[in-house]
Amino acid sequence: MQENPTNSNPANTNPANTHSIPYAVLGTSRISFPDNDPFHASATLATEAEIMVYLGYPHLEDHSKRAILVELDTECLGELTGEHLGEEGSNILGFARYRNGTDDPSPLVELVKQKNSRPEAIAAAIALFEAAGLQVAVCNDHLGRIIDRLVRPKYNAALRFLDEGRATQKDLDLTCKLGLGYPDGPVERVVRGGLVHHYHITTVLFEGTGASGYAPARRAIVAAKRERN
Repeated sequence: MQENPTNSNPANTNPANTHSIPYAVLGTSRISFPDNDPFHASATLATEAEIMVYLGYPHLEDHSKRAILVELDTECLGELTGEHLGEEGSNILGFARYRNGTDDPSPLVELVKQKNSRPEAIAAAIALFEAAGLQVAVCNDHLGRIIDRLVRPKYNAALRFLDEGRATQKDLDLTCKLGLGYPDGPVERVVRGGLVHHYHITTVLFEGTGASGYAPARRAIVAAKRERN
């Protein structure tokens, strides 16, 4: 599985096209839109916006807006909106732009909905992000993001193989690049994104799912402990 959604071109946004839906941005992004991202250039005042985009900032409910978009990390949208026995949903949606740790953000945005999320809010959010030159994948509200759920066990396995001495880092990565067509190998990719970042994501997924594949690799645990010390 190749999970590199063209993160080599973070400035894939096209601010000229985003005026079709007025939107306002509040807060500072944890992941999706750094301060220098073109997405900020077309934002307007909150009073003039039809869509509110909250970046690492507590959102406010406003049913007059077409959509309220709240940036997520690994958490569920329900942690921010509350849940109602599987019947939750409104014009509030979550989103996360895929980013491999400290790499530049990719053009992929994961849009998180709940069972009763308003269809018009989903459509407005997709239109906004696509007008900005991004690609949208819509998913239901679950812990963690789609790509992390898929690739973090692979990274853990590669780090474990390295510990077991099955091959050198160079040969492990070369095998995946030549044999599977990956643009970069799993070890170089997880190290470049940050072993501490990998530790934090896998810890959340392991504690939330109990799946052994998410148990943080030894090298990630060591990196996290060294950072704390």
